[in-house]
Amino acid sequence: MTTAVSYLRTSSRTNVDGDSAPRQRQAIEEYAKRHGIKVTKEFHDAAVSGADPIDTRPGFQSLLKHLVGNGAKVILIENASRFARDLAVQLAGHELLKGLGYELIPVDAPSHFTDDTPTAAMVRQILGAVAEFEKAQLVAKLRGARNRRSDALGRRVEGNHGYKVSSPELIREAKRLARKSPKTGKGRSLRQIAAELARSGHTTANGQPFSASQVRRLIDAA
Repeated sequence: MTTAVSYLRTSSRTNVDGDSAPRQRQAIEEYAKRHGIKVTKEFHDAAVSGADPIDTRPGFQSLLKHLVGNGAKVILIENASRFARDLAVQLAGHELLKGLGYELIPVDAPSHFTDDTPTAAMVRQILGAVAEFEKAQLVAKLRGARNRRSDALGRRVEGNHGYKVSSPELIREAKRLARKSPKTGKGRSLRQIAAELARSGHTTANGQPFSASQVRRLIDAA
């Protein structure tokens, strides 16, 4: 039986808590079952951009280390965009794996990286370009929504990454509240942290306490 490992990637903390990973896992498991492949281990890069080079991603670094001497030569992914949305990163990453002797299979289009016909090459480039376009569209929509919200409120509204610039004390306080007690070893839940932040005057643009996922992003902010 062919052995393989699976690779999942979610691009934001919101997706980490959503159905992205379960959907990717299901697609991979169904493909593996149909083709008699045994998936021995799963690797997941959570909240990692599809534009990041694959060899800089913690999850993929662990995957490569695991494959050395493990015997598995196949890496299963849901689709090419889960591997990388940026076309240059996608093609460079595939060439890297190919040079190491590993086969990368998007289960929605298994021959995506292997067909050498001019048509296949064109399709790969078009699909990669479409993924880049979709990402750019999403970024533009979010930026437009923030701009409209800022105009309505008469002050600048940013995504959570903007707090590093606009409100660094908020991030410091969230990180402080997330630390475990040195006496008991226990820590606050994300919702408890949100409540503490609200009591000290740190709320969303609408004056509401932060959600658990927003608190997580604040804590994880570099």
